[in-house]
Amino acid sequence: IFLSNLLIIPFALKTFSPYVWMDIVYFGDLVRILVKFVARRRRRPLFFVLDRFLEQTEAHPDKTFIVFENESYTYACTDKRSNKIANALQSHAGYKGGDTVALFMGNEPAFLFTWLALAKLGSPVALLNHNIRTKSLLHCFNCSKAKVLILKEAVEDVLPSLIEQGVTVLLMSKHSDTPGIQSFSDEVEEASDDPIPRSFRSHITFKSPAVYIYTSGTTGLPKAAVVNQNRILTALAVLSSNGVVSSDVFYLNLPLYHTAGFAVGFIGTIETGSTIILKRKFSASQFWDDCRKHNVTVIQYIGEVMRYLCCAPKKDNDKDHKVRLAIGNGIRAEIWKEFLNRFGNIQIREFYASTEGNVGFLNYVGKIGAIGRVHFFHRKLFPYTLVKYDTERDEPVRDANGLCIESRKGEPGLLVSKITNLAPFAGYAQNEEQTERKRLRNVLKKGDLYFNTGDLMRIDKDNFIYFQDRVGDTFRWKGENVATTEVSDILTICDCLKEANVYGVQVPGHEGRIGMAAVTPKKEVQFDGRKIYNHVVSCLPSYARPRFIRIQSAVEVTGTFKQMKVKLVEEGFDPGRIQDPLYILDDNAKSYVPLTAQIYHAIISGSTKL
Repeated sequence: IFLSNLLIIPFALKTFSPYVWMDIVYFGDLVRILVKFVARRRRRPLFFVLDRFLEQTEAHPDKTFIVFENESYTYACTDKRSNKIANALQSHAGYKGGDTVALFMGNEPAFLFTWLALAKLGSPVALLNHNIRTKSLLHCFNCSKAKVLILKEAVEDVLPSLIEQGVTVLLMSKHSDTPGIQSFSDEVEEASDDPIPRSFRSHITFKSPAVYIYTSGTTGLPKAAVVNQNRILTALAVLSSNGVVSSDVFYLNLPLYHTAGFAVGFIGTIETGSTIILKRKFSASQFWDDCRKHNVTVIQYIGEVMRYLCCAPKKDNDKDHKVRLAIGNGIRAEIWKEFLNRFGNIQIREFYASTEGNVGFLNYVGKIGAIGRVHFFHRKLFPYTLVKYDTERDEPVRDANGLCIESRKGEPGLLVSKITNLAPFAGYAQNEEQTERKRLRNVLKKGDLYFNTGDLMRIDKDNFIYFQDRVGDTFRWKGENVATTEVSDILTICDCLKEANVYGVQVPGHEGRIGMAAVTPKKEVQFDGRKIYNHVVSCLPSYARPRFIRIQSAVEVTGTFKQMKVKLVEEGFDPGRIQDPLYILDDNAKSYVPLTAQIYHAIISGSTKL
């Protein structure tokens, strides 16, 4: 009888707790990751991501590490190339060991070589978004207090300011005709590829900054999230914990200046010893051809990537590939289903994390639509909760004692995570005000301290957690965070506009929210769609340009002079509902043109893509 009861237990568990075995496996993975992490933390001399790269290079020097266009680089070649850059830089008069260096270039091998070189020299690296210009670029550079800027192409609009600050600007190309910029390419070619002594980075600790990665926020200008050596060491586990191994071929087409491309794609493959197929940027038309050409087995995505792939014209060979795993975040449930139906049995590992955040989730079960699952052990290690949030007042709801109120199951709530030694929050460089705004105090008891993710979540009855929305002024479009006050500032520089209130509106069939601006023209000045179009195109990256403009006689504000957005967001861009004149950005006409009912219905029906 005892034996029969024992045999019944697994079947009973599967019936009444269908995810228990997966929970147990996940628990085992967490323990394994923690044990390896602790073991590495105890190693002497201190063990960093660079040391893992050097281990891989020694273990299989002739294995291909990076494939880019028609070029390929082995681990040994990558190591030597980074040595040449490091040796050239450390002998350069404008650089001192340990100086912070800003990197301004797109996806190419030189980006990876240069980061490895700077790691060997013990220099923190500011990863600048190579799409930004003027005010934003200068702001991002200054946040890091970098002494050197390494770039691939001259950015002349900020050069005078950089030269005035005494910044050394090095161009990674053969010739520089721009005054103030030094060509660095010849120095690199002539430099030795001898290894860099460990003593060059002996000053580094686990708390030392490794990289600065920029994230948009409610202030309007990007914030430099400090990613220290300890944090980047944990990133080594991202791919290996999802089953990626040395024989895998990883397709990397997300920007290397972002956490997804850099930490998950690049750092993750250093741990596994896999091969990276590096692309300059995402291309839906080339995606599967690349995967077939290079025998790709693992792809990375953000929600928009999957939608673009599903929207591409269908082909007979859609399922003809070797991709077995897709890792990323932000995929909607309907796109998830469509992707699997169209492209075959690919395991999707959806996760949740943020650059500066101290909590993350992994949908290890594969539940469509969820970002992860509430797990007892995970919650003990990284205490978090969902608290009720007032979207009108843009703040958590508090009870009579001044404490936050936890959301019930099924209710949306703001995700907050306790700041602890195991789950720290390093904050933003040179921005204590914004760092403090992400700290939430007196959450469940007086004196406690939590990280405010700014994300609304929901937990269902089966303990799956779902992303609901972003709070505050920042919205997300095409995989990028858009800060409304920065866009407002750019718009009001235009000499025909007095005020601008920027917000995101939902469009059926699209992830995130698309930019819209309610603007007030200056008195006795007509709205000039062509002038505003030229202005936003020259000052803003494509994802941040307001797609819709609404003309108002005055921008509505609250009693404390804060711009009111809630009503505007609710009204959207429907010309049948809004009496104010509406315009849409038209790249063909190179202007903002009137938004007609016909255009609106074409967008809503999906026949016109944005």
